[in-house]
Formats: sequence, C-alpha cells, structure tokens
Amino acid sequence: MAAAFGFVGTMVDNFFAFAAQLIVTPVERHRRVSLAQLTAIGALVFASGLLASLLADIPEGWVALGAGAPWGLALYGWRHRHDPPSATYRRGALTTFLITVALGGDNLAVWMVLLRIGGVAHAVLTVLTFALCEVVFLYLAGRAARHDRVVAWGQRWSPLVSPLLYFGLGVLIIAESGILA
Repeated sequence: MAAAFGFVGTMVDNFFAFAAQLIVTPVERHRRVSLAQLTAIGALVFASGLLASLLADIPEGWVALGAGAPWGLALYGWRHRHDPPSATYRRGALTTFLITVALGGDNLAVWMVLLRIGGVAHAVLTVLTFALCEVVFLYLAGRAARHDRVVAWGQRWSPLVSPLLYFGLGVLIIAESGILA
C-alpha cells in the first residue's frame, strides 16, 4: 500500500507535466515520449535502490526517519501552493527524460526509504508496484492529454493535493517501518 501511495504521491507533479507535454507533442511521437518517461522512471527507481542499499547498515528505525522527507516536501508544497508554475517547454523524448529526472528529487527521497524498509521481498514488491503504477500512469496521462480541462484542473489543484499526499505518505512510511510497534 505504501508503495502505491508513494508512487502516486511523488508523481502528481510529473503526471500533469507529462500530460501537458503530450498535448504539445505530435501524436506519432507519443510512443517515443512515453518510452522516455518510462526509462526515466526506471533510472529513478534504480538510483533509489542504489541509495537504499547504501543505507543497508543503518537500522530500519533510523531509516524510517526518512518520513521527514515527504513531510518536508508537504510543508514546502503547502507554503508555495500559490506560486505561479514555472514555464517549461516540453517536446521530444530527451526533454521528457530530463524533465522526469529533474522532477524526481522527491521520488528519490521517498522511494529510497520505501525500498529500504521491510527487506528484499518488500523491495521487490515495491518495484513491481511502481512498474504497475507507471503503466497506469502512462495510460492515464495519454487519456488526460486529450482533455484540456483535465490538464487545467490538475495544474490548478495539484499544488493543494500534493502536500496532502506527501503528509499521508510520511505517516505510511512510519507505520510500515514498524518503529511504532
């Protein structure tokens, strides 16, 4: 559950950025752009796993303090929810890859904790959950890109929704780590 929530919580910003990119990308290039998005997410999962392995000698209870990362992101997002979005020009596979990685700082902070707590089986299940979520992400972003109202709604409400998701994710990390038990 935390894996799915962690994926969704960290991908809200990326979802609307990717859907907006699909809107300005010719339809015949959507497959290439989607593959670039998928590759970037794979790179972020790999980097998160590498960072998680570096935490292997640290007790899980201490790693669970990584819940502070989504709480920090929640606070930052809440404080800046009224800031105007930055203008980014989104076209092509390389741009998609770079934007996804650039938006991935929150993914790294959260995903490395999720991959570290619970052992190897938990990490494998987390990666499989991320893969399934990414397939759903790509499908829904493609659908949303065909509806300007959906993209406009997301751009309007994601600054409010993201901090709430990050806060809930921090709570889930603490709960799943078992440090409160």
